[in-house]
Amino acid sequence: MKNGFRMGTVFLLALVLIVTACTGGGEDAANVQRKVLKLNVEREPSSLDPALAFEFNSMDVTNSLFEGLLRLDENNKPQPAAAEKVKVSPDKTTYTFILREGLKWSNGDPVTAGDFEYAWKRVLDPKTGSPASFLLYFIKNAEAYNVGKADADEVGVTAVDDRTLEVKLGQPTPFFEQLVCYTVYFPVYKEGAKKEKNLYGDAKTYISNGPFKMKEWKHDNTIRVAKNDHYWNASTVKLDGIDWAMSGDAATAYQQYRSGDFHMLYDTSIPPELKGDLLRKGEVRVIPGSGLEFFRFNIEKKPFTNRKIRQAFGLAVERQAIVDQVIQGKEKAALAFVVPGTETRQGDFRAMAGDRMEDAQFDEAKKLLKEGMKEEGWDELPKVTLLFSNNDKNKAEAEALQEMYRKHLGVSIQLRSQESKVFFENQRSKNYQFSRSSFLADYNDPYNYLESFQTDHPVNRTNWSNEEYDKLLQMAFREGDDAKRTAYLAKAEKILFDEMPIFPVYYYNTLVLEKPEVKQLIRHKVGPNDYSRVELTK
Repeated sequence: MKNGFRMGTVFLLALVLIVTACTGGGEDAANVQRKVLKLNVEREPSSLDPALAFEFNSMDVTNSLFEGLLRLDENNKPQPAAAEKVKVSPDKTTYTFILREGLKWSNGDPVTAGDFEYAWKRVLDPKTGSPASFLLYFIKNAEAYNVGKADADEVGVTAVDDRTLEVKLGQPTPFFEQLVCYTVYFPVYKEGAKKEKNLYGDAKTYISNGPFKMKEWKHDNTIRVAKNDHYWNASTVKLDGIDWAMSGDAATAYQQYRSGDFHMLYDTSIPPELKGDLLRKGEVRVIPGSGLEFFRFNIEKKPFTNRKIRQAFGLAVERQAIVDQVIQGKEKAALAFVVPGTETRQGDFRAMAGDRMEDAQFDEAKKLLKEGMKEEGWDELPKVTLLFSNNDKNKAEAEALQEMYRKHLGVSIQLRSQESKVFFENQRSKNYQFSRSSFLADYNDPYNYLESFQTDHPVNRTNWSNEEYDKLLQMAFREGDDAKRTAYLAKAEKILFDEMPIFPVYYYNTLVLEKPEVKQLIRHKVGPNDYSRVELTK
């Protein structure tokens, strides 16, 4: 019996060793069982600091690491998150948020109302240089502090106690609860930020309060996050983590998706030449977007100092051809700036205001170019360089514009691509002449689209300034009557197109390749994706 037992034990041990070797053993075997969502952000995010994260890649990651007072649900409605309830004063100008008991940061320290007050005032601090600070301007004295005309303690945000945050607005703001769901309204670990200047620049110091916590950040390579066990609603988080790769070449990323390296890919990582076929086969999902592709002129750089020349460049574009032949995502040509489906209390703003221009007006474009050059005394147009961030889609679109201007205006333009960080910095500093741009809405209201072009607005990177436009936006900002407010915004949009410091190309759709095992992912019409409830069924 003893010999038989020993032989059986030896056989069982050998079998275990064989199985362990086949599965990779130990930690690797455990990793096979982990539920990790694999995504691609294409390139290093510009920042993972909530105050500075203001482009898709940055917000996609940051939104998973943090949570605001409220969170948008699957119907795009704000719901309690870090705050368990909110009280609104009868005049709609004071919001009181009550935080949940026992909220913790990823290091186990308590999250307090003071962390929210600190974070919001940090966004508004001119020294922070937040590109999204304007999204807090609805708060009393927020803009004044941001431009150096008020002190921080005059801003209408106060931590009454550890669980109570009182917010005073400058005027009733019907979409304020949408705003507090946004990344720039996330809290910041106050104690850490005071000690560590670059708290959110490295995995070792990164502390957050959301469904996931930072695990690894290899710059320009990989970001890995893990489930945050200190998150108040951790029991509903089904993923063990999320891995973001930074695969910038669309052809490579597409092959990685096919081989199982990614669970999904968005349109900028899908080779343009494959989109039409993938759409015809029904392999790619089309999701309506809340933004648009457009181009900016720096109106302080010739030849775009002249309004007619700007108009000529805007009218010579074949938008539908770009949509059909270059982008190939069933987008709609954009003939205005505010996207269809953007709501006021009266309904769809775009349906009420109508289009602002016609597509491909070649004769008018030639006429305006000739008149503009005559006004300037130019026999030859100054050299034009189009700047864009480097990816396959942007390159194809820039080349299409280059050919359209050659064909329809007799103008030769140069193309210049730059790595994303350099491109955005040059655009922010207005170190460009003519630039590809994009806009993604922060909240579902036409004011969000049009506010960006006010004089000295941080997102107005055109050097354009118009007193009447500014006045109309200010009137809309303060107006309580929705019909009057909508009329002010419609008039402002008309001025934008009469002056044309920008011109639109197409309204965004989002094309998604997605593995069938991905379930419960919430995509919002406005704002980044919500991965907190995602399940992997395979």
